[in-house]
Amino acid sequence: MKPFTIFVVEDDPIYAEILAYHLSLNPDYLVQKFQSAAECLKNLYKKPDLVSMDYSMPEMKGDVLFKKIREYNPDIPVIVISAQEDVGTAVELLKMGVNDYIVKDDNTKASLWRSVNRIRENQSLKQEVAELKEELGKKYEFEKIIKGNSPALRKMFTLMEKASNSQINVSITGETGTGKELAAKAIHYNGERRNKRFVAVNMAAIPAELIESELFGHEKGAFTGAIARRTGRFEEANKGTLFLDEIAEADLNLQTKLLRVLQERELLRIGGNEVVKLDVRLIVATHKNLEEEVQKGNFREDLFFRIMGLPIHLPPLRERGNDILLLANSFIEEACKANRIHPQLQLSQAAKEKLMKYNFPGNVRELKAIIDLAVIMSSGKEILPEEIKFSSTRSKLFSLSEDKTMEEYYIDIVEAFLRKYNNNVLLVADKLKIGKSTIYKMINNNKINI
Repeated sequence: MKPFTIFVVEDDPIYAEILAYHLSLNPDYLVQKFQSAAECLKNLYKKPDLVSMDYSMPEMKGDVLFKKIREYNPDIPVIVISAQEDVGTAVELLKMGVNDYIVKDDNTKASLWRSVNRIRENQSLKQEVAELKEELGKKYEFEKIIKGNSPALRKMFTLMEKASNSQINVSITGETGTGKELAAKAIHYNGERRNKRFVAVNMAAIPAELIESELFGHEKGAFTGAIARRTGRFEEANKGTLFLDEIAEADLNLQTKLLRVLQERELLRIGGNEVVKLDVRLIVATHKNLEEEVQKGNFREDLFFRIMGLPIHLPPLRERGNDILLLANSFIEEACKANRIHPQLQLSQAAKEKLMKYNFPGNVRELKAIIDLAVIMSSGKEILPEEIKFSSTRSKLFSLSEDKTMEEYYIDIVEAFLRKYNNNVLLVADKLKIGKSTIYKMINNNKINI
């Protein structure tokens, strides 16, 4: 492990020796002494972990040396030791960014020891956080979070990579359950802002009367119930990424305020006068067609152009072909591990065929729910087709906007009624005014999944 390197800059050689000896009592510390500021500056290439310096050196005052150290590397912590107990100087140095100001007296060695230990602990915590964020970035590698090899997905990965390598705003579209927030996180954690915050806001989940305070914050007393200052989500995301999910749900009044904040890159908290400068990367998402919402008058055109940036569309699961089985196997592996099922279950051929024929209106989210249940319900080594249970909560299992034949729509209708009436063929035949033999024939020909 690399030793914790400390530079002691002190023109009094005896005092420097005393400080160096005291710090060297910790075997993890490597202490190097310098009698002048110039010597210290020449050796900064050695990348010290901390600099302890005398304030009143003949050729260069401590504040000047501190500025030069900061110019070389702003991340090097600095402790200033001074023979004078000058409160004004101490305050000024601390404002400049010095980590500690210690007066030379009988307690200097103990004060220095405590200060160095505190700085080292803080650096260790920062290193741990950085490593955790690096691991988080790896967790959000595109291919790991959105599994699949379909052409539609490969095209999407290319766009996500372009988004990660830039600071342009991003607009993500896709049906419910396609993974829009996961895509937004992947863009953030693979970009330059990965070590800053990713703040997500679901615009549809916050009441209209609270959304402005949620986004922009408020001052104490700004309105009834504002008992303290609140930092808004824009401020929380400063230097990082703000993800506004379901952006189409914002009303026109809020859209106007969003536009101003995005244009000016600053905001005023509700009830406040202090201007807060912003540096936020914006990613928005919606399952609606924003261009259509603009044409309907539900969404401001100027805000649309401001947030559109790089558009990325997440394809629905039904358009991703064999990705369905790839994802299903991944979810089976996860569910088996979570439930301690060994050996891992496999999909039977009939179960695979049943999954491939389904429309998945709930997309990836629905597939995961189906697989989680199938793993628990399975009693053998394979998941059988009867253990694949599709949701009966959706009365509309198809859309007239899809390109299907009349026969395919016919099949969808019969399947929907069979689910609604618990596979009672006679009842469904009566409800649809068709022959029961027609339904049995569709089942025997594997045109209908029950």
